[in-house]
Amino acid sequence: MSLKAVSADSANIARHLPLMAARQPGHPAVKIPRGRTRTGDIDYLTLTYAELAVEVDAWGARLAARGTRSGDRTLVMVRQGLPLIAATFALFKLGAVPVVIDPGMGLRNFLACVARSRPRVLLGIPFARLVSRIFRKPFRSVEVRVATGSSMTARLAESQPQRRHHQSIMAESSADTLAAILFTSGSTGAPKGVCYEHGMFDAQVRLIRDTYAIEPGEIDLPLLPIFALFNPALGMTTVVPEFDPRRPAAVQPDKIVQAIQQEGVTNSFGSPTIWRKIADHCLAHGLVLPSLRRVLCAGAPVPVSLWADAPRFIPNGKLHSPYGATEVLPVSTATVEVISPASVRGTCVGKPLAENRVKIIAITDGPIAALAAARELPPGEIGEIIVTGPTVTKEYDQLPEATALAKIREEKPQTPESSKATGVQSAPDSSGTWNLKLGTTAPAGAVWHRMGDCGYLDAEGRLWFCGRVAERVETADGPMYTEPCEQVFRAHPAVARCALIGLGPRGRQTPAVVIEPKAGTPVRAAAERQAFADALRLLAIRHPHTAGIRRFYFYSRLPVDVRHNAKIHRLSLAKWAATARAVEATSSR
Repeated sequence: MSLKAVSADSANIARHLPLMAARQPGHPAVKIPRGRTRTGDIDYLTLTYAELAVEVDAWGARLAARGTRSGDRTLVMVRQGLPLIAATFALFKLGAVPVVIDPGMGLRNFLACVARSRPRVLLGIPFARLVSRIFRKPFRSVEVRVATGSSMTARLAESQPQRRHHQSIMAESSADTLAAILFTSGSTGAPKGVCYEHGMFDAQVRLIRDTYAIEPGEIDLPLLPIFALFNPALGMTTVVPEFDPRRPAAVQPDKIVQAIQQEGVTNSFGSPTIWRKIADHCLAHGLVLPSLRRVLCAGAPVPVSLWADAPRFIPNGKLHSPYGATEVLPVSTATVEVISPASVRGTCVGKPLAENRVKIIAITDGPIAALAAARELPPGEIGEIIVTGPTVTKEYDQLPEATALAKIREEKPQTPESSKATGVQSAPDSSGTWNLKLGTTAPAGAVWHRMGDCGYLDAEGRLWFCGRVAERVETADGPMYTEPCEQVFRAHPAVARCALIGLGPRGRQTPAVVIEPKAGTPVRAAAERQAFADALRLLAIRHPHTAGIRRFYFYSRLPVDVRHNAKIHRLSLAKWAATARAVEATSSR
């Protein structure tokens, strides 16, 4: 790839930043907290879009000077906020490929991901560079190490006239050029690197903007750092939150609420766990967040209580629950109006977006080479969710077997509609962004992604989530699914979290439920645990799909993923329960 001035037919996702800088140069792009003022307000360092564009160029110049080349895989180990945004866009502009690995997945998994992705460049904080020296084998592909110290800030760079009117230079990229490798959380298996192309990022920007009516000039507080990368393309201000993304459970809701109120935040993305804490803080102190237009809540099913409480502290906005995965996002989206009426047969995740096609197929644990080999199920029947659309990724990095298990090819004859060439708009749209014109139907050879989730489509076309395929319990009487079963027990007022697990060989598993009691619930004494189990059994017998559950375990705090602090590690709980002591409900019913 060659470097040239940004052009109208470029597909490089980085082109959105100079376009926004030209349209709204003085609008704040990033606000980074740096302490408190004397009055107690959060003190922010603010960079405008013009300043951010120059800052990105400064990062790009440093990377290029150290030998970073177009196509180089670059492991990004920087802090959230400005470093992450500036580094990623600088790499996009150079044509390099950012490799983003969640450090919270644990050292062993992290090092395995580094070794597999084989980065040539490491861009990182001092600790990251130290790790690369200590664990030499996983980092043996690294030839260039670039420090993220005090780069020339945009404010200083703007003082140089020759830079103030610079022409943005970036690598030529087509829609199918590899843009980045983003790793999954590994909540039900080993983390995998997902290969993103520039056209996929473009489609994500368009779908998110259009689905949620996001407008340039809005203010975002991203509680998952990687979502801040969409903001330069959307024209939103990024307010960096005061919290450690590696420890979402330790979020201090008062700091988040202060930032929202002080900065007039209109948009935020975070997990149900984080937003439950924010909601509890607001309701306990009589606080409201009137500036919020929307909260995007994802990573796990949104609990009924959060749907019910949202209007009380978000009076002028709405709670949304987008459904998707690292491999494809968004697939569908839900609001409280869409999910009503509720059901104990799963969690409604809304209707699929117009550009996506969703099917439910019979569950199989092996690869499916072609869509014709899959058996599609009728509405109401639970199976595996598969989807195709403009944001569906095509493969995992260096993992052909995992790709074969997760992807299905649709082979069908070319038609006039499916063979129409797709291209790029020749001019920016009303929001100032440039978008790929992608069709809404799957062309010949389309890739379907197997979500790894169980679910069903109802008669109204709504999609329902029933749990992970790998976590289903296969009993002698048939399969049981986590979400429909756990919904029943979450209704107990003393249950904080719960997890359905299977004991024994698949096909003859015994179902059991692991309970995380709410703080203060007495479960120390055997009699207390027995009474709790008996009460849960009374809930179980009210529903046919849980009537066979009579074995319960109690666990002080269920293990969850680091990224969202919401996805329960049920498979590890099943291993623990194999040698733990269960409480059998005494009810004979």
